[in-house]
Amino acid sequence: MSTVIGYARVSTREQDPAAQESELLAAGASRVFTDQGESSKVRDRPQWLACLDYLREGDTLIVRRLDRIAGSEKMAIETINELQERGIDIKSLTEPDIDTTTPMGRALFGIVAVFAQLRVDTIRENTRRGLDHARARGRVGGRPTVMTPERVDEARRMRSEGKTIAEIAGVLGVGNSSVSRALSTHSTRSGI
Repeated sequence: MSTVIGYARVSTREQDPAAQESELLAAGASRVFTDQGESSKVRDRPQWLACLDYLREGDTLIVRRLDRIAGSEKMAIETINELQERGIDIKSLTEPDIDTTTPMGRALFGIVAVFAQLRVDTIRENTRRGLDHARARGRVGGRPTVMTPERVDEARRMRSEGKTIAEIAGVLGVGNSSVSRALSTHSTRSGI
């Protein structure tokens, strides 16, 4: 026998989840799990985990919006796919294309998932292409180094005197890894 289970979430303790809970109960939920003061980007929210544990094959999970269960489109698609693998349907009260209880809803979700993955792949490809182009022009992304040419010279001098990386970093007021990288880069360029 299938059951309709609701899940509600509010981001802060000051927010009242009562409106969400009422909507879910009115939509047929026999029970509503509610997280209060929990971010959707966190997967291990206490009531969300309890909800997942409670759901059985053939059940339907209803939410007001997908952002109640997931902090990103990718996370939402992964969650819906995981539920589908367990034989659990999902229905959003405010997003009509998210309703895996019907053949059309499953088809629409499949299309949404394909386009979301395409968007992720396109962003990844564009980022990689942009970084490759920047590297070809001699630019490297990331934060600028704290190791100025003067600091690198001083680090080399101190290293030649037998100082440890930690000692050099302490004197220069930078991190150990910054000193190690700078000395390694200098050694590589010098052919040492």
